[in-house]
Amino acid sequence: MTSWVETMKENDFTADASTTERKIHVSLTGTADLTVKTQLDRFLRAVHTEAQRCLAEEVTVDVRQLEFMNSSCLKCLVWWISTVQEQPGEGKYRIVFVSSPSVYWQRRSLNALACLANDIITIQA
Repeated sequence: MTSWVETMKENDFTADASTTERKIHVSLTGTADLTVKTQLDRFLRAVHTEAQRCLAEEVTVDVRQLEFMNSSCLKCLVWWISTVQEQPGEGKYRIVFVSSPSVYWQRRSLNALACLANDIITIQA
């Protein structure tokens, strides 16, 4: 796996990404609240840029260790999903969220995100 973006570690939140061929693996852990919104936005922009550069087919986002994400950080995900959805054919990639079925906010929020773009988002529990 190749890491192309610096791991983001702020307060009780960590975001990490790596690439294998045409797949990107993202891991979000801890608590994503207003104090990390700007950094998360920058991180997701870097993920999108890399996905475009390597013509990624899929970005897997593991949120099983993400305890909480507030609405400001969810808006970062909405921006990212909308940006991917607007891409022309070869620039569009799938986003797979790997979630924990025991974490209620994930089930509720990720299902809402999937409704925004059910053609590109998959939720795995």
